[in-house]
Amino acid sequence: MISPDLPVELKAALDAKLQGFSRNEAASRAAAISRTYRDGGGSGTIKSETDALAYVLARMPATYAAIVASLNAFVEIRPDFAPSSLLDIGAGPGTASWAAAQTFPSLQRFVLLDANATLRALALELAGTRLRDARYELGPARKLLADAEPADLVVASYMVGEIDEAERTALAGLMWEKTGEVLVIVEPGTPAGYARIIALRAQLIAAGAHVVAPCPHDEECPLEAPDWCHFSQRLSRSRAHMQVKGAEVPFEDERFAYVALTRTPAPNRPSRVLAQPVVGKADVTAKLCTPEGLSIAKIPRRAKADYARARRWRWGDAVTGA
Repeated sequence: MISPDLPVELKAALDAKLQGFSRNEAASRAAAISRTYRDGGGSGTIKSETDALAYVLARMPATYAAIVASLNAFVEIRPDFAPSSLLDIGAGPGTASWAAAQTFPSLQRFVLLDANATLRALALELAGTRLRDARYELGPARKLLADAEPADLVVASYMVGEIDEAERTALAGLMWEKTGEVLVIVEPGTPAGYARIIALRAQLIAAGAHVVAPCPHDEECPLEAPDWCHFSQRLSRSRAHMQVKGAEVPFEDERFAYVALTRTPAPNRPSRVLAQPVVGKADVTAKLCTPEGLSIAKIPRRAKADYARARRWRWGDAVTGA
């Protein structure tokens, strides 16, 4: 599995850009950008290099970690997938392209699409050797996507929440049209982010897609409000990251929701752990999404092998035999 921490080459490129950069100014700008995102805004407020660097410092590590976690979950079920081409929609500073490059060494062609010129400029500066030959197109996502060549892997991360429902529906149809085999969509792990994922999931299943992760089935999500499906990825914080976030602990837990869809159905989709299991003296209690639906599994201590296995389960794990 790929580490959730930023690659060494990307860290080095970021450190070089941050020489002489005011951490206080970055913290102020990062707080303003974060408020915009929480209020449903997008990357349109990022207009200067200072804005872009503040955003990358505050958000890129967590976004990268969530995308890597989503791709790791997919690869666990489809280890045979070896894409040669990537379409990164709403690419921003290139976070998803970096995550895909680390996950799939087979990738050779990278095409990034975004409407923000400032983030594009920063992405090209951070590209490094792995993404050196990437093509980064600037403009509205739907227009650029309509003109793009299909790719084996298409990723849309933390971007569908920035557009309205009608545009989202149209864009999703176009994303699937350009998907050679795998489409991965990642959103914040909020009820609103989950709702967007579920709506797109239903739309794309109706268009012929098959879910590989996190769901072990193509049926309707069995969860009922106020519950929602999301996961958590822990990542380490650099000193600069801690300063910009005003944080005191050297780690962060990023909550995210995602769906990975393919044109070819996966033969054996495992159950998914939907919350951190509760380990008791008598049993392990785990909330699972199974091929048959939602299940609260209780694995008794007397079943020693099963109990020992269940004690190692973590939120988000794919599990078999549950």
